[in-house]
Amino acid sequence: MTLSTETSQLAIVTGASSGIGKATAQRLAADGFHVLAGVRKQSDADKIACVNIEPVILDVTDQTHIDNLVARVASDPKKRPLRTLVNNAGVAVNAPIEVLTLDDWRYQFDVSVFGQIALTRALLPALLASKGRIINITSVGGRVAMANFGAYSAAKFAMEAVSDSLRREVEEFGVTVVKVTPGAVSTNLTDSGLATAARITATMTPDQHTRYDELTKAFIAQAEGFARDGVTPEHAAGVISRAVTARKPKTRYTIGTDAALVNRMARIATDRFLDGTLRRQNRKLAKSAR
Repeated sequence: MTLSTETSQLAIVTGASSGIGKATAQRLAADGFHVLAGVRKQSDADKIACVNIEPVILDVTDQTHIDNLVARVASDPKKRPLRTLVNNAGVAVNAPIEVLTLDDWRYQFDVSVFGQIALTRALLPALLASKGRIINITSVGGRVAMANFGAYSAAKFAMEAVSDSLRREVEEFGVTVVKVTPGAVSTNLTDSGLATAARITATMTPDQHTRYDELTKAFIAQAEGFARDGVTPEHAAGVISRAVTARKPKTRYTIGTDAALVNRMARIATDRFLDGTLRRQNRKLAKSAR
């Protein structure tokens, strides 16, 4: 679709400063939407602003930011309806459950669950009025919970449940809820996740190091593999664009062959089969990191 300064519908993308969010904002702008791109810093807003992309300062854990965005949608100067909300903002807090503090858990859930719910609730009246679409970016971690991913997977499993419940509540009123499940994607979330993991593991006791150092090596090797071999954010944005624009969207889209495989395994594999498979994978990854 040819980019035009004349758009008839609004789209909101959270977490748009980099990675999947930024690529999605750019893709939806090219599709002809006027995109309200949620970023947390003015410097990021300055970088992403362009034709059909209007940056908005948005921390999904800040109710004032949410209220400001709702007011922006309601007072759109061209009276454009809100067509879609892409809930992409999130963080990755990865460490063994024994090591994570309750503050770590609260941070993961505040951003990746409660913030998503707060924003969705606030914008639902506008989406109901337009019979719009909600796209929740989940993860393979919300289908299979790997060791060292307890908090992150718990948040993503929660958003799986929220998405299913919301879809069954509002579909009859014309609002469509779609889950988009990425596998390995090369994004800045990998770097921030590694930095967070390093901060947390630095607090481990000697006994905890004995128990979990091999697991930490495996996690680092896996994260580096994601950054090296994962699909591009632009590829992910193309899948999200299909979820936004399809006349009859599926309830779930996967991004990457690994996500499709994990999605199938989650449906058919036993817990013990997955335990063994993931344990062998971690041993292999830890060995490769030495």
